[in-house]
Amino acid sequence: MRILANELKNHLGKTVTVEGWVNSRRDHGGLIFIDLRDHTDIIQLVVTPETEDAFRLAETIRDEFVLKATGKMREREPELINPNIETGKIELVVDSLELLNKSEPLPVNTHDDGEKSSEELRLKYRYLDLRRPSMQNILRHRSEFYRFIRNYMYDHDFTEITTPILANSSPEGARDFLVPSRLHPGKFYALPQAPQQFKQLLMVGGVNKYFQIAPCFRDEDPRADRLYGDFYQLDCEMSFVDNGEAVREEIEPLFISLATEFVEKKLVINSKPAKDFIPKGKTIPRLPFDFAMNTYGTDKPDLRYGMELIDLTEIFKNTDFKVFKTDCVKAICVKNGASLTRREIDEFTEKARKIGAGGLAYILYTEEGEKSPILKFMSESEIENVKKLTGAKSGDAVFFGADDRKKVNKILGELRIAFADHFNLKNPDEISYTWIIDFPFYEWDEKNKKLDFGHNPFSMPKGGLEALENAKTDEEKLSLIADQYDMVMNGYEVCSGAVRNYNPEIMYKVFNILGYNNEYVKSRFGGMLNAFKFGAPPHAGCAPGLDRIFMVLENTENIRDIVAFPKNGSGVDLMMGSPSEVDKIQLDESHLALLPEED
Repeated sequence: MRILANELKNHLGKTVTVEGWVNSRRDHGGLIFIDLRDHTDIIQLVVTPETEDAFRLAETIRDEFVLKATGKMREREPELINPNIETGKIELVVDSLELLNKSEPLPVNTHDDGEKSSEELRLKYRYLDLRRPSMQNILRHRSEFYRFIRNYMYDHDFTEITTPILANSSPEGARDFLVPSRLHPGKFYALPQAPQQFKQLLMVGGVNKYFQIAPCFRDEDPRADRLYGDFYQLDCEMSFVDNGEAVREEIEPLFISLATEFVEKKLVINSKPAKDFIPKGKTIPRLPFDFAMNTYGTDKPDLRYGMELIDLTEIFKNTDFKVFKTDCVKAICVKNGASLTRREIDEFTEKARKIGAGGLAYILYTEEGEKSPILKFMSESEIENVKKLTGAKSGDAVFFGADDRKKVNKILGELRIAFADHFNLKNPDEISYTWIIDFPFYEWDEKNKKLDFGHNPFSMPKGGLEALENAKTDEEKLSLIADQYDMVMNGYEVCSGAVRNYNPEIMYKVFNILGYNNEYVKSRFGGMLNAFKFGAPPHAGCAPGLDRIFMVLENTENIRDIVAFPKNGSGVDLMMGSPSEVDKIQLDESHLALLPEED
């Protein structure tokens, strides 16, 4: 019977069988030592010349050969103990050795020590990269992560239900992956961007509380915190719920326990303004969208640190400084920022320019007093008020943004993150959550110069049909609020949810405002609209993104590190060679023809 490496300490003095890969081999003349690795640990094998067949085979063994060894477990001599591994006090004296398979020289490093192979090589030979102990730990920990979540959902009376993968196209904010129908020429399925319509139909079907760990498919560009093509979310929905707070109260304890119990990290809110938005009896703040944008410059604020945006527009309303004669003037106070070198300030200035700023004005607060190229343009009262409102002290620096409010928020919001990275303010042992609420229902599409949905059309606008009918101008329409909410975790959006639009009349209206007629709505969402005619209950839900949450819990900034078989940064599976060309017969069966490439 095979015994795993991490169990061998319980078998001292016994004859056991172990199997695994050769981690390393050392020939000491009269003795051969082999470190054999399985998915739990490493055990040292000792092969002596007395076991002739085993010794002869051991002389031919190379790294990553697959072996089966049988022998007696014993304690190592005190001077031979290896304190760096759990099994460092024991070893197996081999009686018989069997070669299960050979290995060619490896193109990637399968150890965690030594030089790490490039990501492209690791992804091309991912099956080898997965042998690294750190990757084995991640795979096991992710399995435990899913079990932890499922147990919570079962304990809270959610029913796990799977929904179709071949579905209809739906506007979720990204491009669909389309699947041509062989049986119905000219028609297409779409891989679901989310099980949105199906879970709402489950509520109509009488399901009280639904969940699934759902695969979702979106054709959007990959980045460090977003996988290309497919990802997994905890999709959940609750019937007879007509406000977002009910969902937040149901799911919030899961987020808290993932941080404090599953990975045993500290839960923090280190930004003072956010603490005012924590409801009585709750742990996590509910920040209105407008407040988050104006205070942090983003709707994904990391609250492990402060450095809020301070509005200075009022104190500069009569300024003689031309740069600050603008719609909005804001600043951030960077603690210990006066230690920045001229070169470092230039680098931050260049970053600000890339975001859209004309430059980056600043004041350094040193023991000798304030230092800045802009002081000569400011009055004494302006200088004094900047220091008072920002709370700047000796050693700090204040950086300014001046332009229209939206641009200022964006520039200072991104600089806030950059300064936090520079000064190591993001403690990996801390988790900071916040709910973002009260999103705009519509937003202005600058590219196409028209209104569009802020998130998706399935949310309920606050105020219902009456609010929609009273909104006549574009400005009034842009002021409409959706009962939507996001969860933000250490600066990452990890969950989105909403109270759903279950009223056909309201569904038609939200599309009519954007110029879509009722026939269009029926053609796209006929299944849902028909269902809503037959007594649809109010319902709401959310969908935490499991890959991104696990990435944060594992303290990695590259989401590809926590997935078994990810695609690379260009959306290519280097291991399996996809996407790939297909045979003409497959195209013919699907009634497809490829257009010639343009010169």
